[in-house]
Amino acid sequence: MHEMIPQIHQQAEAAAQAAAEKFFREKLGGRDQYACGFAWVSVHNVRSNSKVGRALQAVGFRRAYGGGLQLWNPSKFGCQNVDTLEHGAEAYATVLKQHGIEAYAGSRLD
Repeated sequence: MHEMIPQIHQQAEAAAQAAAEKFFREKLGGRDQYACGFAWVSVHNVRSNSKVGRALQAVGFRRAYGGGLQLWNPSKFGCQNVDTLEHGAEAYATVLKQHGIEAYAGSRLD
């Protein structure tokens, strides 16, 4: 599984970018407006020192304060709208789940 993480990350990142772009264009009319915030993907069932954990960290995940690993703004979309960023994080988490990695999207307002 760990050797597949770079490819899974590429697929998940592309899905996150597409989801964020679609939401931003269709729902916000291409304008960065409304509530500002942050979004991320969390993986809790993987130890950071395992092969999968190290592979996830190699693609950008970091150890989370409350345990597990997190990847902030997986869509890398350049806006502040929390809903746009959430859509990207949810798409990223969905791809990880399809590959058997238990992942969850999270967000908070700024």
